[in-house]
Amino acid sequence: MESGNAVSWFVDRHVPDGNGARLAFRDPWRSLTYHDLAAQTARFAGALHKAGVERERRVVLLLQDTIDFPIAFWGTMRAGAVPVPINTLLTAETVGYILADCRAAAVVISAPLVETLGATVRAAGVALVVVSKSDGSAPEEHGFPAFLASGDPDTAPAPASPDEVAFWLYSSGSTGAPKGVRHIHSSLRYTAETYGAKVLGIGPDDVMFSAAKAFHAYGLGNSLTFPMSVAAASVLLPDRPTPDAVLAMMRTHNPTLFGGVPTLYAGLLANPYIAPGAGSSRLRRCISAGEALPADIGSRWKSVVGVDILDGIGSTEMLHIFISNHPDDVRYGSSGKPVPGYDARIVDEHDRPVPHGEPGELVVRGDSAADGYWNQRAKSRRTFQGEWTYTGDTYTRDADGYFRFQGRSDEMLKVSGVWVSPFEVEEALISHPAVLEAAVIGRQDRDGLVKPKAFVILRDGLPSDTLVMALQDHVKICIGVWKYPRWIEFVDSLPKTATGKIQRFRLREV
Repeated sequence: MESGNAVSWFVDRHVPDGNGARLAFRDPWRSLTYHDLAAQTARFAGALHKAGVERERRVVLLLQDTIDFPIAFWGTMRAGAVPVPINTLLTAETVGYILADCRAAAVVISAPLVETLGATVRAAGVALVVVSKSDGSAPEEHGFPAFLASGDPDTAPAPASPDEVAFWLYSSGSTGAPKGVRHIHSSLRYTAETYGAKVLGIGPDDVMFSAAKAFHAYGLGNSLTFPMSVAAASVLLPDRPTPDAVLAMMRTHNPTLFGGVPTLYAGLLANPYIAPGAGSSRLRRCISAGEALPADIGSRWKSVVGVDILDGIGSTEMLHIFISNHPDDVRYGSSGKPVPGYDARIVDEHDRPVPHGEPGELVVRGDSAADGYWNQRAKSRRTFQGEWTYTGDTYTRDADGYFRFQGRSDEMLKVSGVWVSPFEVEEALISHPAVLEAAVIGRQDRDGLVKPKAFVILRDGLPSDTLVMALQDHVKICIGVWKYPRWIEFVDSLPKTATGKIQRFRLREV
């Protein structure tokens, strides 16, 4: 009988299946085969046992995207403990909150993060701290290689039910403190066999490169579970995914699949070195999530790079993308249609279905839904209602069945008695050739009425009153006279989470 522990399917089966010698991961310094991955996750699990980390205890991974990430993630799960990858760009205060909230028994931390976060980890009183160096060298007692060497190489996966909690992810916290989202073992395989197989279409000869980091649900699927479901390879970038760094990775590794976010795609299109294939001679498919992809960015990417971007919506609560454009069905400006294996509907505040074209809250059903939030009962009950997960996103669905993002439910604007989507205004602004990025919030005018205000990053040139009026007129023509931004502020950057989501609540504080 097959073990319910996800490690058995994602890691161990590849060796007896004859895929042990295949490349699993490559970072800038090292590579790892599936055979070596199985052996090193076994050692990591054995080392946790030896260090006294018990079953179901949480092991926080403060790791950059290097080979040590999959070793620690799967090794912790093999031990029956619970890996908790967290955002490496969080403030020390937020990291301290998560360490306390999940009651971390151990922390695995990348060496470059020790300077900024080491004191926070020590202050949390974590019993076991393992330091990972990018090139694998760490002779000191608490270094990653020494820790691995202490573990039994024959450590088998801990017996587990498919319904048992396997790992946690923390929500991005774009509107408040992060929430611990508990996922079960079978959810990983479910996303691989739905989105990974039926939308991404990943196969054993693919090479995946995800600019979205593995600590995030989107990046975890892209870099780890989707390639590992078919014994394919993944290339890892530990540094920030700037356009220059991403293009260098594309030229060096020639990936066939690429996962990015809308902000990055916009930045890549603005890079003077963008070219067909984005530098990869083998690129066949690109995907996007994190924020809705503006139609103009998708169309320009297809024209310049020659490959469609399959935009979709996912969430930490659902683990990966559950509505998406499909390879043979791309409609830019929409999130597409439900991924096979998922159902979605749009409801009003009374939980009644809304007519086509009318905005409402998006709710989704699928077997990758989380088990709930840790120690957040009220929020769990609001979000997870029976088989349905309430996303907090406002969407419309057109008569052809395509879902279109309007904004977070708490970010929609009522202008002149009509609901206005901030994303719709942003999309109109971005379609102007002078605009690189835009974010829209509501602001009260002198009469106390809410109107749109835009924050705009320009491609080139200097802002002017003439440009303000040109952008306002452009929005009026694109989407309607009453929707144009009454105020436009030109900025050099926009506040975002590490996954590329614009933090509009921070703009409202300006």
